[in-house]
This record gives sequence, C-alpha cells and structure tokens, in this order.
Amino acid sequence: MSHITQSAVHCINPNCQRPYPQPWGNKFCNSCGAPLQLLDRYVPIQPLGSGGFAQIYTVWDVKTQTEKVLKVLVENSAKALDLFRQEASVLINLRHPGVPRVDADGYFLINLINPEQHQLPCLVMEKINGQTLEDIRKDYPQGCPEEMVLSWFTQAVEILQELHKRQIIHRDIKPSNLMLRNSLSNSPIRNHLVLIDFGGAKQFRDSQPRYQSSSTRLFSSGYSPPEQVSGGNVGPSADFYALGRTMIELLTGKYPPELEDVQTGTLQWRNRVNINPKFADLLDEMVQEDVRSRPTSANIIKKRLTQLSSVSLQQQLSSLLQNTNQQVSTRLALLTQSLESAVGKFTKAVSKTTLLIIKAIAQFLLACIITIWAMILTGMGAAVGAIAGFFLAYRTILGDRVAQFIFLQVPGLFPENQTVLASEVLIFAAAGLGTAWGLTLAGGFAQRRRFLVVSLMGTISYGLGWLALQLTIPRNSNEGLVVSIVFAIFLLTLSLGLRSHRIVYAVITSLGTALIFAALIRLELLPTIFQFSTPPRWPELLPPMIYFAFEGILLSFWLGVSYYLIVPGLRLLGWR
Repeated sequence: MSHITQSAVHCINPNCQRPYPQPWGNKFCNSCGAPLQLLDRYVPIQPLGSGGFAQIYTVWDVKTQTEKVLKVLVENSAKALDLFRQEASVLINLRHPGVPRVDADGYFLINLINPEQHQLPCLVMEKINGQTLEDIRKDYPQGCPEEMVLSWFTQAVEILQELHKRQIIHRDIKPSNLMLRNSLSNSPIRNHLVLIDFGGAKQFRDSQPRYQSSSTRLFSSGYSPPEQVSGGNVGPSADFYALGRTMIELLTGKYPPELEDVQTGTLQWRNRVNINPKFADLLDEMVQEDVRSRPTSANIIKKRLTQLSSVSLQQQLSSLLQNTNQQVSTRLALLTQSLESAVGKFTKAVSKTTLLIIKAIAQFLLACIITIWAMILTGMGAAVGAIAGFFLAYRTILGDRVAQFIFLQVPGLFPENQTVLASEVLIFAAAGLGTAWGLTLAGGFAQRRRFLVVSLMGTISYGLGWLALQLTIPRNSNEGLVVSIVFAIFLLTLSLGLRSHRIVYAVITSLGTALIFAALIRLELLPTIFQFSTPPRWPELLPPMIYFAFEGILLSFWLGVSYYLIVPGLRLLGWR
C-alpha cells in the first residue's frame, strides 16, 4: 500500500457523524467509538458505493496484504438480514473462478454502542478488478460483437451449471452483475467472467413444486421472468431467462423492455443483429414466458452450444489455440499466485525483490511457451505451404501458366523455356501463405489476427523475395537467400497487425533471420536449396521445405525477442 492509502481509515458505523478521516493505526473511531480494525485484520479504506441493503467498502487485509471488498448491512429489517446471511452462506460454500471468493470466517458481526448498542453484520469477499458488462455495453451503442457475447454466454452457463449443481439459483442476473476479471495486468489471463451480487441467491429443491408461491419477492425489472416478478416459486430456468435477456441486450445495445412487442410482449430483436441463427434460436427459447418452453438445465444449453453448425474452421482453430494458450497461462498464473501466497504465510522476511524475481521467472516461462507455440505453428505452416506450392508448380498446369506469364512480363530474366526456374515462385508464394497463417493462428504477440491481409501479404512478400533471389548474381546462389529473406520477412511482419512499433518488429525479425542464414552460408553449412531436375522429383522438395520451415521458426523467435525484450526496453527509454 502507498503512504497516501495508509494515511487515513474510514469508519463503517452508518450513524457516525464524522466517519472520515480517522488516523491510521487507531483501534477505534474518534467520533463514535466504533472498531476500526475489524477482527484485528481488516482495515476499511474508502467507500465504493451502496448496493441493495448494504454499504460497500474497500478494506486492507493485514493478514494477506491484499485489498478486499467489505459489505456492511445497514438495513435493520429481518428480510434484509435473512438475505444477507443467505448471500454469505452461498459464497462461503462456493469455490469457483466465476464467483467472488469468501473465506470461512468472512461473515462476522461487529458490536456498536453508538447511538445505541447493536450488532452490524459484515461480509468480506475477494475484490474483482475489472468492468461490468453494463459498462462495456456503453462502448458498443449498436451492440457488442457476436464473438464476444458468445464467449461471455458460454462462461456464464458454466457458472450457472456449478451453482445449479449445488441447488442454488442466483435470481438477479443482469449486465451490472456480470464482471470481466482483469486482475493480472501483465498477463494474457484476463476477461474471465465473474458473477457477483448474491444477495438474492436462493436454495431450491428438485422435488419442490415448480409453481408453489414461496419465494421471496425479489426481482430486477426487464430481466426477471414472470414467475419471479409475481412472487411465485422459481427454479433454474429463472436464471436462464435473465441470462438470455442479458445476452440479447448486449447483442442489440437495447434495454430488453424497449424490444418488447406491444401486443404479445415477446422480444423483437433478431432483425437488429446478424448472428448465427441457432444461437438466436437458443436465446429465444431461454426468454420464453412459459417455464416449460425454456431449457431445463445448463447441460442442455452447453450441448446446444456445441451443435452450432455454422462455426467456421478458422473460428474452431482459433478457439482451440486460444483455449490452449489460456489453460497454460492460467496454470502458470495460479502457480505464481500460490507461490506468492505461500511466501506471505510462511516467510514474512521474504523481501519484495524476491517476489519480483518469482514474477519475472513466471512471466519468462509464459513468454517462452507462447513463443515456442508460435514457432511450431509457423514452421508447420511454412512446410505445408512449400509442399502445396511444389504440387501446384510441377504437378498441375498452373506452373506452366505462371512461367509463361513471367517470361512475358520480365523478358530476359531466365533462359528460354526454363519453366522449372520460373515455377519456383509458386513454392515461395505458397510457403509465404503457410507462414502467415501459422503465425496468425498462434495468436501471440498481441496481433489483431487479420487473416485476409496477412494471407495476401505473405504471398506477395515471399513472391518478391523469390524475385530478389533471381536478380542476385550469381543467380540462385545461397548469398541471394539473405536478400530474399530481408524482403520477404520485412513486408510480412509489417502486415501482422501488431499494436505498435511495427517498424522495430520488421527490422529486428528480417535482419535477425537474415544474419543467421548469412552465418550458415559463411560457415559453408548450408547446402544448395533450390536445385530441381527436369522434371522435378518429390525428394528434391526436402531442402526447400526445411529451409522455409526454419525461416518461419526464426521469424517467430525474433518476434518473441522483440515483443518481450526489445519493445519493452524501448518503452522504458521513453519511445511510445
């Protein structure tokens, strides 16, 4: 904590006449005498606002040296106290990344004597840093992209699956109660959905009659189903109804009641967005007024999600790669957090320098894994592209057509009828396309993942690299490969959609790759790469295939060096 944060404490007594500022270190409030160090562990720092019957504060946990959230019940009614205890009981028994964590001793009572003797119920929970979906929706007045909403929807269904398995319904799902966790600013582990505000959560029994009027009348206008608004008994389908309406609002940018048909009350929203029809059908089923027409379980919804048939191959591959990177990143982050927690509990003497070293090691390992993953996919893509290019050049009529075009456009570049040499351009172009796809599928280095642009530039840049190789004297010599590499990789790197410092990335990757090949040539370790007989045979493809794969691997390696070392160094020096 900073010196400014430690300079004052906030009293949580709702009747205190002067709650702030109280001196840091005081045990009791100077104004009302209320305790300032709750359970000799939690120190209230500042109010965050109010929600329902509670006042919310940021507190400093002296034991774990972290910030947490404190909810204080300020309503005196029996109903409010019952809901508050219910929320505490639910959160204490839940252990899921999509739900704020509450320790077993997170619920407690504070004795107050001013203005009269009474007890103040308190609940301490994990602090979720990030934005609510309501805040994010404001940035998209015409509606959020389908890919984002589908990701949030999938995570929300998984959270509800865990809650319903424990016989718990939330009863208050809406955009303001769904947050995107963003606790690790230097890690790709971000935008994990978290369901908050369990003040309305309720236990249910499968055997309980569905329409029995026994539920506490608590609802959110525009999101809660009719049976909940009327005070009837509700089941898991009430959460599905609210979630469906929430997702429709995020897709359209419109508050659900604004979309209701005046005659029927159904939502007229599908003409406002262009999304997968099966996804739209699922949302329409979830927001049916008749409980029997909605999905009965989260398992059914998850199965429906897996059956969305219009998901393209590109989206499937991207999702698989993102999930793989995310799982690796999550495990490394959890390892880092566990190490930090263990250091905090068992070795108070460990210095901040040691913690920084541990974080640096974890970040280094994560960077290595992401870079190696990119190297593997890029090398594979380049090799597959080279094979495809060889087939097109020497096993189809396309090779002769391309050779004839080159002879017409660049007369004198080759001896007459040297179609074997001219057709090599297809091997280069296809290898460039495969390299670009492999690197973009890997998804590292904060790319924008523009498949069309990268595909075109991969083909063009490697084609220009081939032309540079032909213009080298002597023709097709290994020395010409250095010039070819500089041309091809420089142009391809510029097209990757990197967030900043594009010239730096392009210069480092092209020169770094070219220098390694130059060293191999200098040491006479590089055999002749492009030497085909007439007609070319498949075994002759092996050296070009290895060459392009190695070039793609070096390209990814230098991108990783630039992204994790050189560009951060330039930012430290002030180059933004």
